[in-house]
Order: sequence, then structure tokens, then C-alpha cells
Amino acid sequence: MTTDVLLTGFSPFDGAERNESWEAVSRAAPALRERGTRVEVLELPVVFGAAGDALAEAVRSLRPAVVLATGLAAGRTAITPERVAINLRDARIPDEAGASPVDEPVVPGGPVGYFSTLPLKAMVAALAADGVPGAVSQTAGTYVCNDVFYRLQHLLATDPSLAGAGIRGGFVHVPAAAQIEVPVTAAALAGLVEVALRTEVDAVLAGGAEH
Repeated sequence: MTTDVLLTGFSPFDGAERNESWEAVSRAAPALRERGTRVEVLELPVVFGAAGDALAEAVRSLRPAVVLATGLAAGRTAITPERVAINLRDARIPDEAGASPVDEPVVPGGPVGYFSTLPLKAMVAALAADGVPGAVSQTAGTYVCNDVFYRLQHLLATDPSLAGAGIRGGFVHVPAAAQIEVPVTAAALAGLVEVALRTEVDAVLAGGAEH
């Protein structure tokens, strides 16, 4: 592999002028490169299908050790690695191409869901050690973030061209800048990448939720 990690964020959507996920990725990548990590970045459109297609093309081309996709969760107050991607599209608002799928599968005939293959508990522990709010999230929603997360995990689980590559992938939601400033989020993402690269067996820590 010539790439250690592929980092992705999203372009602005729903009339916003910025998307903190892409801003954080853009800041995290140079910091990681300075430490010797081989990083590629990709800005994804907030469009059902197209975002997953672009990510799949990049993964097949780069064959990174780790894929960490990120997205904005404006209502959250912590950085939240996602545990589960579900095979469902149910849009509250149209995507940037005007599509509003309701109760549709991401991949027809695909499994109900996939778990992240990143060390989520170790990642959250690293956030806590750095004084950054973080938690394991049990839902990535049903919008384009989940769409990309599901497509990524489905690709890694089923694509014959990636068989034996050992690529691990997952998704992290970041809050809006009003909750955690982008430079803090960017530094935290760089730390999460490093944890993912060095941790093969996840920490055994409580990370469940009652609701």
C-alpha cells in the first residue's frame, strides 16, 4: 500500500456556506503528513449514490490501510465515531441533487447493517485523554452520511478486487464549529487516524447507550 489513510469530508449542503467535516479534514491532513503519515483526502458531494461512488473509486485506486470518512452532525456536541451503518435511505431534506429517497435501501439486497472496522473505543479514549468531547454513536442517521458509511463497509466486505487488502474503514461525525472549533476537531481527527493505524485490537470499554 502506498497510502496509509484516506480521509473524506463533505461539501456544504442545505444552503450552508461551509461544512466543518471538510474543513477539519483539510487541516488534519497536513498535520499528519508532517508526522510521516501518507494521507490522501477527498471532498464528497452531499448526494445519495454519487458520494459513495466517488469514495469507492478512490478506495479501489489508493488501497489505503485505513479509510476514515467524516460528516457534519450539527446538533451534536461531541466527536462521535459511528458503530453501525444501516441499509436505509430516508431523507429529511433533499440532497444537493434534489433527491429525497424515502424508505429505500442503500444497496438492494444488501445486509441490514455493517459494523465499523475501526477501533472505536480506543479512539474515544484518545479523545478523552486529550480533553476533547467524544462518544461512540449508535446511529449515523439515514441521510448521505450513513449512505457513504454503508457503501464503504459494503465495498470492503464484498469487492473481490479488495480481497486480502486488509483495509479497515469507518465513519466519524463532527459537530458544528459553534460546539467545537474546527482547529480542535482537525487535531482530534489527526489523533483518531493515528489510533486507527496503530490499534489492531480495540479497547474493551463501555460505550453503550440507553437511547
